[in-house]
Amino acid sequence: MNIHHLELFYYVARHGGIMPAVHNIPYGIQQPAVSSQISQLEEFLGATLFHRRPFALTPAGQELYDYVRPFFDNLDSVAEKIRGGISQHLRIAASETVLREHLPAMLQELRRPFPKLKVTLREGYHPEVVAWLQEREVDVSLGLVGNKPPSGVNALSLFKLPLVLLVPKTSKLKSAQELWERDPIGESLITVPSNEFISRAFQAGLAKLGVDWFSRIEVNSVEIVQTYVANGYGIGVTVGVPKMKLHPQVRVLPLDGFEPVKFGVLWQGGKNPLLDAFLKIVQATARRMVAGENLDS
Repeated sequence: MNIHHLELFYYVARHGGIMPAVHNIPYGIQQPAVSSQISQLEEFLGATLFHRRPFALTPAGQELYDYVRPFFDNLDSVAEKIRGGISQHLRIAASETVLREHLPAMLQELRRPFPKLKVTLREGYHPEVVAWLQEREVDVSLGLVGNKPPSGVNALSLFKLPLVLLVPKTSKLKSAQELWERDPIGESLITVPSNEFISRAFQAGLAKLGVDWFSRIEVNSVEIVQTYVANGYGIGVTVGVPKMKLHPQVRVLPLDGFEPVKFGVLWQGGKNPLLDAFLKIVQATARRMVAGENLDS
């Protein structure tokens, strides 16, 4: 059996298709070459390994994937062990704001004890990052976390963030209460996707008030919520981040009585020295952020 064919099959099975595999294989290879070599593997085995549209492993494909996955999953860690050192590669998922505003300083601090540090960064939000963790595509994520992490995922809650409304600077609204007194609310609601913690917590708060107001514009990040509010498309819901940088055409209305959401860290499996050091830096940074917020209030 051709080992290279098995490696290509591993990436196809792990990422759910040939094109996603091409984007994630750590060396250059084109889709026709992957398709051809997978076909050769199937011909050698005398079995179809997966259905193409929609993608799904066949029983034979699942059996083969279960067999080869531990080997390919652990190649990097074995290589580091043989080299005589611990891994200095950390794959981190976080929102655009965290990646841009907070992570650079933390990585600078982490580089001191790990001078050969290599970092892979991915922008993402819950529940997308949970899937990445479970598939071992990232090692750790920084973002909003729920009360109970999914099976196999560890969680560390750092602090709570209040829900807030964003309104155009020209809006005459002085409080959220003015909105709740309207029936119906005419302004468009701009939110992140409905399955994310911000939207779910906001709708839970509205339900307690007996208010119906559902999203008309869904965007994939809180940064884009600000952009659409600033351009007059409606009112947005987001979280109040310490020292949050607002668009000049946007202002904040507090949401009194709404449950805050938790910000924290998620990771899969056990800790290693690199991950443990990173978590300690994240905790220290969070403590400084909370202390700074309290000093300003």
